[in-house]
Amino acid sequence: MKFELLTTDPNSKARAGIITTDHGQILTPIFMPVGTQGTVKAVHQHELKEDIKAQIILGNTYHLYLRPGVEALKKVGGLHKFNGWDSPILTDSGGYQVFSLSDRRKIKEEGATFSSHIDGSKHLFSPENVMDIERVIGADIMMAFDECTPYPCDYNYAKNSMHLTHRWLDRCITRFNETECAHGYSQALFPIVQGSTYKDLRTQSAEYIASKGAEGNAIGGLSVGEPVEDMYEMTDLVTSILPTDKPRYLMGVGTPANILEGIALGVDMFDCVMPTRNARNGMLFTNEGFINIRNKKWEHDFTPIDPNGTSYVDSFYSKAYLRHLMITKEILGSQIASVHNLAFYLWLVGEARKHILAGDFVAWKNKMVVQVSQRL
Repeated sequence: MKFELLTTDPNSKARAGIITTDHGQILTPIFMPVGTQGTVKAVHQHELKEDIKAQIILGNTYHLYLRPGVEALKKVGGLHKFNGWDSPILTDSGGYQVFSLSDRRKIKEEGATFSSHIDGSKHLFSPENVMDIERVIGADIMMAFDECTPYPCDYNYAKNSMHLTHRWLDRCITRFNETECAHGYSQALFPIVQGSTYKDLRTQSAEYIASKGAEGNAIGGLSVGEPVEDMYEMTDLVTSILPTDKPRYLMGVGTPANILEGIALGVDMFDCVMPTRNARNGMLFTNEGFINIRNKKWEHDFTPIDPNGTSYVDSFYSKAYLRHLMITKEILGSQIASVHNLAFYLWLVGEARKHILAGDFVAWKNKMVVQVSQRL
């Protein structure tokens, strides 16, 4: 993997760059649709590529390990072959999913033991076997196995957890260097900065991660319920430490406004389930604000879903029709709303990139944050 930093905005830390992988290029800043179980929910691959203009999608090690399983992915030739996506893929290591199974897991030095949410069977994730699983999944970018701390989190727990994440990282790097991709192309390993919302811990973790010289770096544990001001403060602190010549990935973030502010703080990569999860509940994001399409006010509104939208669904379907589909729980409603929201997110980061390159990002960002945060 290679990263070329093209420019940094003169009035912020916002950056425009290009990540090159064996499965293609990624223009940053970028939003990555989440395809947890090998699919971006309710969206066809050709829509991701041609209409949404996605450049990279995510898979999740925890879920893919349980279903369809490592053997199936090994036999088929990896996730790219399995789901038919020929562009870059990033895999989360499963650390967040293990964190979310608080009543089903036990964390110790060896790794994390957990009970499957599917059938209750017992499993162990260690830094070594997670690297092996991600090698088989075959993502272009693999995340290191970490412990994601909850919020709120007391200082001692956060400190001990951070050091455990660092020790696990060293083991991940050793295993990564001992192995190769099972499918004959290159993969990159990204470490994850932890430390909850404590400045000294975040500083220590960012310095430790930076010292590893990885091809890219991630910031974890900042979409777990903390106030948004803390998220921005910690992100700003960490991006001031992480190397400028490597891409930076803020995990699990977030709203359109969060993404714009994250870009201003020097983040290059984002992911979040929000555009698809909220779509299935009837929330649409637009450049003028957000819409609850289930509201009665849209019942007889036969105008396009989004006159300014970039997806074919925006002009092809009306608000009234989409509301009807949502109220009647027709599957097509979730599909239309998901395509719209993802297309908007990809449009948003694409516009941010244009304004970074033009040198007027901050003025545009400040205007857009207000617009996208209002309810229509």
